[in-house]
Amino acid sequence: MFGLFRKKSEKEKLQRQYQKLMKEAFELSKVNRSQSDGKYAEAEAVQKRIDALSASE
Repeated sequence: MFGLFRKKSEKEKLQRQYQKLMKEAFELSKVNRSQSDGKYAEAEAVQKRIDALSASE
């Protein structure tokens, strides 16, 4: 409850974005493989940014 109004760090925002993109990629994989691959590529770019932030800590 005390963290309710705490601002999210850049890393937390990127992790949430990564999870969202991976979920979208999974859902698209059932319908359109090429769009799914595009979402997966976006998710990988976000993961690289997360890794870069982790390395700098």
